[in-house]
Amino acid sequence: MTSTTPDPGHDHHDRHGPGGTGTPRAVVVTGAASGIGRAAVELFAGRKVGVVAVDQDERALKELSRLDHVVTLTGDVSVEATNHAAVALAVERFGRLDAVVLNAGIGGTRPFETPGAIEAADRILAVNLRGPILGIRAAAPVLRAGGGGAIVVTASVAGLRADPGNWAYNASKGAVINLVRAAAIDYAVQGIRVNALAPGLTWTRINAGVRQDPILTAEIERRVPLQRFAEPREQAEAIWFLASPAASYITGTTLVVDGGLDASLGILPLPGTPR
Repeated sequence: MTSTTPDPGHDHHDRHGPGGTGTPRAVVVTGAASGIGRAAVELFAGRKVGVVAVDQDERALKELSRLDHVVTLTGDVSVEATNHAAVALAVERFGRLDAVVLNAGIGGTRPFETPGAIEAADRILAVNLRGPILGIRAAAPVLRAGGGGAIVVTASVAGLRADPGNWAYNASKGAVINLVRAAAIDYAVQGIRVNALAPGLTWTRINAGVRQDPILTAEIERRVPLQRFAEPREQAEAIWFLASPAASYITGTTLVVDGGLDASLGILPLPGTPR
């Protein structure tokens, strides 16, 4: 694991104006091993922010640990101890915690009436909803003690609209969006901003099967006004924004980054697409 030393010229409280608005210098990122989480780790670390990267994928975390400013923690975000350990590691290694990015999430919904559907849904809800709840609970006391900070939770456009065969994932992400609203209200007076990112179609592990099928990829991309999937780095930049001073008056909101997908009813062909 690689770590960085906090700048001795700044004390633990200097980053916060009203609402904890300073540029983050130490963050926790969950779901860090791939996709949007990995892109966020690389982006924050590249900007010399200390990162605690959390995931269950030990092999991928080993690769991330080679980056400057990154320390890693293997664990399951649905377990309370993992969240507390991540926050403690940030304070131990970097002397502070400015933001948390609660990004870990899984799919795997099964049709309502099939065997194992409820067990699969329980696991989806444990990671996608219980995980952020535990992450907020673990981070809030440390952020509060430091004068405030930012919490960013990865939701999805699947939390705004439903799609076929995805009921458990849709439910988990819809719940995350309202969790963020509620937590933002509860923590605003403590200088802690809580926001959600709702990515649209993004080239991550969850869409790996789509990428193998050029015809399906083209069909899906035709439904997106910007006519393409996002790259994980584009979602990471939105996370950076929500965690940064540029978003100092933003809390309780969901930033939709979907290439215009949610803006369209999808009934008529989009301009410039084949009819």
